[in-house]
Amino acid sequence: MDSNRWRTVDIVVAAVIAVAFGVIFFAWNNVWEVSSAFNGFPPLRALLNGVWLVPAVLGPLVVRKPGAGLFTETVAAVISAVLGSPWGLITVLYGLFQGVAGEAAFAATFYRSSRLPVALAGGALAGAAAGFLDVAIYYPNYSLTWRLAQIGLSALSGLVVAGLGSWALTLALARTGVLDRFPSGRERVTV
Repeated sequence: MDSNRWRTVDIVVAAVIAVAFGVIFFAWNNVWEVSSAFNGFPPLRALLNGVWLVPAVLGPLVVRKPGAGLFTETVAAVISAVLGSPWGLITVLYGLFQGVAGEAAFAATFYRSSRLPVALAGGALAGAAAGFLDVAIYYPNYSLTWRLAQIGLSALSGLVVAGLGSWALTLALARTGVLDRFPSGRERVTV
């Protein structure tokens, strides 16, 4: 049997992750909207991006199939857009970019590693993708320093929140037994 073939349970669990985070994204949009505390140095706002990146890392950590990060992140973005994201359909573009970037770290290991460094790299890459899109679409007039800060702080948020957070969430879920049908639930997770 092809280990990269998606099973029904893979699709269902990835969809559940995506829908749950689509709703979380919708709520997190409100946090972003009221985050005017960063007005002194607007790129600091990129530290909030990590929540929007979690499915790009959590999907491949749990499902461990090609396309898991892209699927979970994109579907979550679609759900957020449908629920009324203030950025409209551009949210789906972010989901696509973040999903591909977050999944790249797992693809580089041929989906054979779900160790912490891979999750951290996936989170950082997803964050860098989000920061790059922010600069290209919303902040093209930022100075070079601010553009680099936007990308770097978004990558840092992705590393910590999406990378470390998704890895810790996967460990916690595995301990409950809900992931027993997946390699992430059957094997001993190591750093």
